[in-house]
Amino acid sequence: QVHVVESGGGLVQAGGSLRLSCAASGRTFSRYAMGWFRQAPGKERDFVAAISWSGGSTYYVDSVKRRFTISRDNANNTVYLQMNSLKPEDTAVYYCAARSDTGSILYSSSARYAYWGRGTQVTVSS
Repeated sequence: QVHVVESGGGLVQAGGSLRLSCAASGRTFSRYAMGWFRQAPGKERDFVAAISWSGGSTYYVDSVKRRFTISRDNANNTVYLQMNSLKPEDTAVYYCAARSDTGSILYSSSARYAYWGRGTQVTVSS
């Protein structure tokens, strides 16, 4: 089991950058694939990015490719989401999620992730 807590959200102007962090508890963090999702007001929770247990595989939704980068530091039980060239449509609550999985296949469905944080708000002003 793993417990995750997000941080790093805030208010930024369009074109700016933010780096989100997700700190995980537990000694087996390296056995979990990790994902970032986001939920805008009145909308469903959507997939943003995922990373395999080793960091060797990553997967992004098309709308954030070449702008966002997911990475992880297994020694420090942390996964990151570097967000550049932010747009107002990126405004949402961002959630970190964990899935016990040491394979290389990554999933965009929220149903595949068993452990979730409470989210961090990202607001991009125009």
